[in-house]
Amino acid sequence: MDNRKYNIYFNTHTVSGIIICAILYVMFFAGSFSFFKDDLAAWQKNESYLSREVAVEKNFNHILDSLAKQHALKGRDIDFSIQRHQAGAYVSMTASHDPVIQKLKPKKKPEGKRGRGRGRGGDDDSAFFTYDFSKQQEADYASSYTIGEFLYRLHFLAQVNQIFPFRIGVPFGYLLAGIVSFIFLFALITGLLLHWDKIASNFFTFRPWSKRKTVWTDLHTALGVIGFPYQLVFAVTGVVLIFNSFLIIPYTKLFYKGNNEKIYKDLGIGVKQEFAYANKALTVQFDMNSLVAQTEQKWQRSEISLVAIRNFGDDNMHVVIQGKPQTDAQLNGQGELVYRVRDQKIVSEQTPLSPSSYLQTVRGFIYHLHFGDFGGRPLRVVYFVLGILGCIVINSGVMIWLVARDNKSIPERKRKFNFWTANVYISSSLSMLPVTAFCMTALLFLNKPVQSDIYHWYFYPWLALSLYFLARRNLALVNRQSLFLSAVACFLLPLADGIMRGNWFWNTFARNAYNILFIDVLFLCLSIISGLVLWKMDEKKRIQPAAVQINRNVVQPDNA
Repeated sequence: MDNRKYNIYFNTHTVSGIIICAILYVMFFAGSFSFFKDDLAAWQKNESYLSREVAVEKNFNHILDSLAKQHALKGRDIDFSIQRHQAGAYVSMTASHDPVIQKLKPKKKPEGKRGRGRGRGGDDDSAFFTYDFSKQQEADYASSYTIGEFLYRLHFLAQVNQIFPFRIGVPFGYLLAGIVSFIFLFALITGLLLHWDKIASNFFTFRPWSKRKTVWTDLHTALGVIGFPYQLVFAVTGVVLIFNSFLIIPYTKLFYKGNNEKIYKDLGIGVKQEFAYANKALTVQFDMNSLVAQTEQKWQRSEISLVAIRNFGDDNMHVVIQGKPQTDAQLNGQGELVYRVRDQKIVSEQTPLSPSSYLQTVRGFIYHLHFGDFGGRPLRVVYFVLGILGCIVINSGVMIWLVARDNKSIPERKRKFNFWTANVYISSSLSMLPVTAFCMTALLFLNKPVQSDIYHWYFYPWLALSLYFLARRNLALVNRQSLFLSAVACFLLPLADGIMRGNWFWNTFARNAYNILFIDVLFLCLSIISGLVLWKMDEKKRIQPAAVQINRNVVQPDNA
């Protein structure tokens, strides 16, 4: 490779990497833990859906009866979005299409646990809440918020939207995450081209006892090559998933005259069909539970993902049931059944195991590759490990950048700027693991923690620990102390879980609460790994002075 190309790749890789390193680390770290979103939710609630001996009964009739006590349901659209573990659902209800009910719409939102309709104009007569089928209980979004949801949303910077509420086509946090993913794609490709000529030799080279820059370079190169396919997949799928709102804006303006809802329906998101309101009362009895149960019986090796009611109680009332195949049966595809209530007739039906369309295949592959939900827990563990290795690659890249610029040929003011840039990044990034473990441990002592509790016990300790590390102005010390705090905090989490709730490893294993057991074991492993790395670092410090002293003793007689 000639010098011109090398310099182009080197500068592009370095500049793009430094610009996005802090945000990219947060996205990788939070995203790695969000692979276990359902497990984290089960751990926090101390409720393992895996320990149930029988399937959870999905009682939609009970939800409708509960809604009818506070709302006039006639003419409403009601969606039940089934959660991935099938033990709960997100329930969304729109305002009524009936002109009489619209005139009687309450001026004040009814008291209760139900929030406002999310994404439906914020009408006070709408509702959005979560529902637990096993307990037959509902809760609004804030009270059902979990640390799994927090980390999942943090990995695409959703919390930033609350700090900067303005939109530039999409919420600012999503826009920022999309830009970072796009720049990350440049950093990956230029990094591969940069090391292409020596990719084989560099991959098998690791010199842990050499000087600092050599250690960081070997670590960055080796782990970067190992994780390159994974990181490339996440860069591409992340750009598509986060940036899709921007990507479809030209098509929305050109072909759909600005109708966003129509283009999303054509993309297969939600219910595509339109059902006109007849303004005539429905005269037949209808059992929602029976229809869903019959559909589940017909759709073997599939899972219901959406149950949608259109024009409830109206003569033109329809029920749309959508489902997805289990990944061990078929990777992509979507089934849909449209049922007309007045004559109890199935208008159309496509089973989930039928051949998938081009759109379903592309969207399914992007989704499955990004979330790693097609290989069970073992694959999610592999994704988690590769994600954490990505965090190490980012850190090592920053250290290479700093060490390369820490020499006397660089002006003092630039060296200070470089150090403080790295200091801010390292302080904020290395504090995430101990803070995550600390926040989860703190939740054990709170009675029914809500969204604000998780925010307080995560962001404030993160800020405090970052400022403490920043004030120490010693990156080596920050590294050792963060490892020590990680080892202690991650060890205390399963210990506190056992003491507070009796969730010792043998107890959770005996009652088949494997997702709670997994989280406790995961943090115990992280504690052990942090402790081993810290011990190896201290051992290296002890060996080096001893080696220097031995060399001096050997050389001294010859000089005498």
